[in-house]
Amino acid sequence: MDLVPALEEPLKKVLGPATAKVMAEHLGLHSVGDLLHHYPRRYEERGQLTHLADLPMDEHVTVVAQVADARLHTFASAKAPRGKGQRLEVTITDGSGRLQLVFFGNGVHKPHKDLLPGTRALFAGKVSLFNRRLQLAHPAYELLRGADDEAAETVETWAGALIPIYPATAKLESWKIGKAIQTVLPSAQEAVDPLPESLREGRGLVPLPEALLKIHRPHTKADIADAHARLKWDEAFVLQVALARRRHADAQLPAVPRKPAPDGLLSAFDDRLPFTLTDGQQKVSKEIFDDLATDHPMHRLLQGEVGSGKTMVALRAMLAVVDAGGQAAMLAPTEVLAQQHHRSIVEMMGELAEGGMLGGSEHGTKVVLLTGSMGTAARRQAMLDLVTGEAGIVIGTHALIEDKVQFHDLGLVVVDEQHRFGVEQRDALRGKGKQPPHLLVMTATPIPRTVAMTVFGDLETSVLDQLPAGRSPIASHVVPAADKPHFLARAWERVREEVENGHQAYVVCPRIGDEEDDPKKARKSAEDEAEKRPPLAVLDIADQLAKGPLSGLRVEVLHGRMHPDDKDAVMRRFAAGETHVLVATTVIEVGVNVPNATAMVIMDADRFGVSQLHQLRGRVGRGSAAGLCLLVSEMPEASPARQRLNAVASTLDGFELSRIDLEQRREGDVLGQAQSGARTSLRVLAVIEDEEIIAEARQEATAVVEADAELTGLPGLRTALDALLDEEREQYLEKG
Repeated sequence: MDLVPALEEPLKKVLGPATAKVMAEHLGLHSVGDLLHHYPRRYEERGQLTHLADLPMDEHVTVVAQVADARLHTFASAKAPRGKGQRLEVTITDGSGRLQLVFFGNGVHKPHKDLLPGTRALFAGKVSLFNRRLQLAHPAYELLRGADDEAAETVETWAGALIPIYPATAKLESWKIGKAIQTVLPSAQEAVDPLPESLREGRGLVPLPEALLKIHRPHTKADIADAHARLKWDEAFVLQVALARRRHADAQLPAVPRKPAPDGLLSAFDDRLPFTLTDGQQKVSKEIFDDLATDHPMHRLLQGEVGSGKTMVALRAMLAVVDAGGQAAMLAPTEVLAQQHHRSIVEMMGELAEGGMLGGSEHGTKVVLLTGSMGTAARRQAMLDLVTGEAGIVIGTHALIEDKVQFHDLGLVVVDEQHRFGVEQRDALRGKGKQPPHLLVMTATPIPRTVAMTVFGDLETSVLDQLPAGRSPIASHVVPAADKPHFLARAWERVREEVENGHQAYVVCPRIGDEEDDPKKARKSAEDEAEKRPPLAVLDIADQLAKGPLSGLRVEVLHGRMHPDDKDAVMRRFAAGETHVLVATTVIEVGVNVPNATAMVIMDADRFGVSQLHQLRGRVGRGSAAGLCLLVSEMPEASPARQRLNAVASTLDGFELSRIDLEQRREGDVLGQAQSGARTSLRVLAVIEDEEIIAEARQEATAVVEADAELTGLPGLRTALDALLDEEREQYLEKG
């Protein structure tokens, strides 16, 4: 009988069922290998106390500190009317500040005995605010005793001079995880090394078992550096090999080459354009046309600055495919966006979008819309046009990928705002071609090079970083509503001025505000802020504006829960200039194009991410008049939220903002944007700081896969890939 390899041993066999259950439920750790790869988030030095002054509100923290004072209070309460209630207040210090711990009721006896002045310990709990002071209520703690004490083993457990602090939860404190890791650490010797020996030695990296020992039980800071350098390479290299194998497999697939006819639809379209394409648009179009002409499917990511003309580039690619006898489908994340794309493409094409109709061009084709809310007759006609080939271009939402929708000859799939789609949806659409169709993914969120290599590593990347002529600059300002309320009054005056000058404005709010709003969601986002202020709502703000500072103007609302026909009617009125001010949620974030809209006021702007603010701002300044974006916030000037807003106000460079965004957020938030686990598996690799490692790992991975796509000579690498690509993740990369 085969023995289970040491790292695959279930934790319940090693640590017991109770501990294993908590680790599985709260940290997703199931095997010895999982636990060994649960790395410390930082280290505390025994002689150096941490900064209590920097504790974040409402977060679970672990600190090392010394007891300065401990007092037991007796009080009367409903449960103890004769004054028998007890409260233990302990003040701890770390040299930078003080923090109060509080224990109530029956839970005071043990800490009262343990936490005497002068005692040093690890404390873990959730930071809360009481009487304007930070405190931990009923924290868990672990005493740090000296070597001459009977519990000298604690010192050994915490690895001499450096104490690892692990990502923990309220149910599982850092030191309990540390003790569990000490139990399984001997198994690290059996870890199979995924890096080819020549690569590891050539780069001076320590073997994997040594790296695991050094990260969990470092004796010096050099040990931690060695471990990090090695483990970063593992993460970068194994992921890049997975992506390189995906690219290699894609290169073997057949596809129908799609070359545009010399005097066909594309030429006719270019002839009627009232402007010249930018150099960037021409360069990217050439990259796409070269890909479309090959007999392997194109897999290309088109990323561009807000308003750089991505839709124009995508439309020309679709026309080229129609020219070559195929059909093109554009998948949009929302009905509002699908309708907007359909309207603007039909406008840009004019009579070329009326193929087969009276007055249509001889080169023309039909451009149809297909969404879930269409009436039965319109839907049936659109599906008929697709299956007969009458319609060369279809624009739609996920309704496009239903089984009933059939194409005559699907040659190109354009996915707008890729991160909003699940993998299965994209794959279902790609499966509708006779052979795999070419794929163009568009994203308006500028992505740093390394993120593109990591998140979209199986796609070739084209970048549009040049704005078309005629786009106007956008002035952005932060409006500090709490410090200077008269600034907000001035903001509404500016909106009035824009309307008086013949323009329109958007007001964006974080939530809808109807009774269907999820109270849990509202409560959770409110708790993100110290003052527990509920987020501002579209319906409330629209009502206040219409009755107050914007009375007399035509104010309408738009949000995701409205009926699709109502949403479309609102957008049509706004696009036609009939509505002065549109109060909306982020449903207007992408693709909405109303050149006459020049002003945007974003309420509670601190509740939005940097990239999202940049996206929203891109809805103004789309015509010849200058744009204005006002970021309203009640957060104090020194807060990180305000600094984030200042960064957005200071630059229009989306690539620069995406770097700021990534530096301020956890890696997993960015890499895990609706991505499957394979792309959120980064524990030590930082996609901004480790740009060089990622670029080098991509080169090394490509060379390894080209030499041996099956990795027959690298069993350790195959094992690591299997661990990374469990069934769900494998499907993700398969379908990416």
